[in-house]
Amino acid sequence: MDGRGVPLSLVVTGANRHDVTQLELVLVEIITERPEDIEQHLCADKAYEGSPANQIIVSHGYIPHVKTRGEEIREKSNNPTWKARRWVVEVSHSWFNRFRKILVRYEKRADTYMALLHLAAAIIAFRKVGVIYG
Repeated sequence: MDGRGVPLSLVVTGANRHDVTQLELVLVEIITERPEDIEQHLCADKAYEGSPANQIIVSHGYIPHVKTRGEEIREKSNNPTWKARRWVVEVSHSWFNRFRKILVRYEKRADTYMALLHLAAAIIAFRKVGVIYG
């Protein structure tokens, strides 16, 4: 997700796979070109804490920011101008959950389900652009 919650990458895996094992694939599958002159930051939760995940994040050119929920609450109370970043991913998941066809996966084939996810992501991106430019 970018800073506004627009999906940049989608990966379909089994529900029994941990997120950190798919980090490399998610970063490889990003479809937009990143600007070269701007530092790229990657905000993640405590599940991505550790040297293997940190090495993957740095090797893809991102500056890692791995924080727990409690750390964000403390930073917000110490600095009122600081903006929490974890909610962006959570609200994006909520937008995907509004599409009833993908809320529960009934599709047997991964490519069919991925097509539905891409359609939902395109609708979400279109709605975000409408808010910005409309």
